[in-house]
This record gives sequence, C-alpha cells and structure tokens, in this order.
Amino acid sequence: MIGGPDVGLAKTFTAQTVVIGRANADFQLDDKLVSALHAEIRLEPQGFRLRDLGSTNGTHAGGVKLLDAFLTSGVVITLGDTSIRFTPLALSNELPLASMQRLGGLVGGAPAMRRMYALIERFAKTDATVLVTGETGTGKELVAEAIHASSRRKDAPFVVLDCRSLAQVSGQLSGAFEAAQGGTLFLDEIGELPLEDQPRLLRAIETKSDTDVRIVAATSRDLAVEVNRERFRPDLYFRLAVARIHAPPLREHREDIDALVEHFVAASGGGQLSASFKDHARSHPWPGNVRELRSAVEQALVLGDRPELATQQWSSSLAVDVSVPFKEAKRRILDELEKKYITELIEAHDGNVSAAARAADLDRMTIYKLLRRAGLREPK
Repeated sequence: MIGGPDVGLAKTFTAQTVVIGRANADFQLDDKLVSALHAEIRLEPQGFRLRDLGSTNGTHAGGVKLLDAFLTSGVVITLGDTSIRFTPLALSNELPLASMQRLGGLVGGAPAMRRMYALIERFAKTDATVLVTGETGTGKELVAEAIHASSRRKDAPFVVLDCRSLAQVSGQLSGAFEAAQGGTLFLDEIGELPLEDQPRLLRAIETKSDTDVRIVAATSRDLAVEVNRERFRPDLYFRLAVARIHAPPLREHREDIDALVEHFVAASGGGQLSASFKDHARSHPWPGNVRELRSAVEQALVLGDRPELATQQWSSSLAVDVSVPFKEAKRRILDELEKKYITELIEAHDGNVSAAARAADLDRMTIYKLLRRAGLREPK
C-alpha cells in the first residue's frame, strides 16, 4: 500500500484469484470509498488480469479508469483513497493437480481441469458450502455431482433445485431441504433468484441445522458484481461462497476437445465422425463451451457429419413443445432437422443420390435410409 488508510501494508498471495474489497474479501482494505467486493486480480494464461467488479467509485491505473485489463509489473492501482503497487514475484507456487483424466461426468486432462478435480476432492472431504462459478455450458452441475459423489454423502440423495422457479412454487424450498436430508442440495442458477426471494433462501440456509444437508450452489452470473449493483444480497453471497470452484471455459482447455468428442460419440450410442469434423471442432471457438460441443457432435451424427451445419446456432423461430418430456421434444426436433436436411440435400443435387452422398460424406445406403425415415420418395 503506497497510499490510503492502509499505507505501508504489504501482502503476498499465492491464490489464482484474489478479490480486493472492504468486507469479506481476500485482500481487505480499511477504506470507506472501497466497495465491499471492489475488484479482482486473476492469473490467466495471458497474464494477471484486473477486473472491476461493478464498484461504486471505480478502479484506476495510471489515471485511467479500468473495467478489465492485464497488469504490468509495478503498476499502481487506485481504489477509493487507496493506492496499491502490484508486483508479480519471481517465486512460483505449485498448485496441486489431480492425476485423473476425468472425474464423474467431467472429461478432460488439461491442467485447468485437473486443478478443478483437485479442488473437488479437497472440498468433498468437508461439509462446507461450495459456490461453483463459470460460463454457460461449462458443466457446473457435473461439478456439483462430482463433489457429492466424492463425499461421505454419496449414498444419500442429490437434489437439484432450479432457483428460477422458487418464486412460482410455494413450499418448494422447504421440500427440497427435506428431500436432500443426509445428502446434497444443489441450488442451480442461484444468480437468477429474484432479490425479494433471497431472504427466504438465506433463512433456510441459516436454520438448516435442523437438517443434515450439504449445499452446493452454481451460477453463470458474476455474483460479486451483482452484490455491488444491489441485485444480490451480500450476506447470502458470503454464506454461499465459503469455498469456490471455477469451472473453466473450453477455450482454457482446448487440448481436451478430442477426448470430449469421443466421449459424446460414445454417449450418443456410437458412430463415426470424419477428420474434417474433428478439425473443425479443434478450430471452432465454442462460445457455448462443452454444451455447444456436445450438441454439435449429436447433430453431426444425425446430419451426416457436416461440420458447417453441426455448429450452426438454432434459429430463434424453432418451435419447441414444452408439454412433452425433454427426450421426446429433442427427438421431434432432430427428426424435423433430419427431414429438412435430406430434402434440401437431394434437391440441391437434382435427385442424384450419388452426388448427394459425396457432398454429405455419407454412403448411398445411408441416404436411402434417411429418405425412408423422413417419409420421402426415393428419387429415380
């Protein structure tokens, strides 16, 4: 600290992420102009990343207000009346990595995944409340399942409660705690819980001494930002974030793509994907993360391994019947997609089955099978 109420204070951290703030932060400052959760510094492959967490008075460096930036050595960061000189040390700190290439439903042996496995195993030995963060599609529910399966509660219930539905279903919260007795209650999408319903959840957590339930919560929202914007209660956040696990986005473990593709093919009942699809998979950015990759593999197995079609986003006009079970809705959509694809494929090649088969990288018998399944007449 080179300025402000804590001037002269120096701290060294070995964690991958350090939150700076006035209350319950990793680096706690005695500065009234600093927000409760003001900013974070996170070590990423590109370097040390500083991110403002929606603070009231902002985060500055070199006289410039920063929202998100990579830091250079010796830079002075200003938060409220506090000035901090940031210096990466030459020393290194070894973080434990698990030896396995997969854990439960999680697949991947990249360092980012093995670091997460190590944290899962560590937290599973305790009953601490765990907050799982990560982008949409990174497998946060699988992380929660792995914590449960690695814990002493593995033979007891694992109950999932979608927090988006709490406001609509009376008594759902108490019922979920009762159903999870002795086991784990997974609070999915905790960041979507309306502010007016959060006190009810907080009371349930604080009085859960009447029940033997371990809580794991997950969110794709940045709850620290939500706290500063007064959209999430700070007391609820601190009760949930006793232990934290970040599910890495696929771009941080791209070396796992081949293994994930093989896993999803096997989970779909087997099949063959061409080298062109695998090459496409390795180069595609996958903004939807592992969930998008899984969907692309499933579509490719149905579409005849057309990578440019398998990674297209669904149209917003896609009709979905929510009155039927998910598997039935999925089957209907894939049937519709398959019919549309084979129809346009045959039309594009003027009824020439051989040309259509070459374009789709399929054999002729598969083309005939798709036509029959779609109820279409075979071209002469």
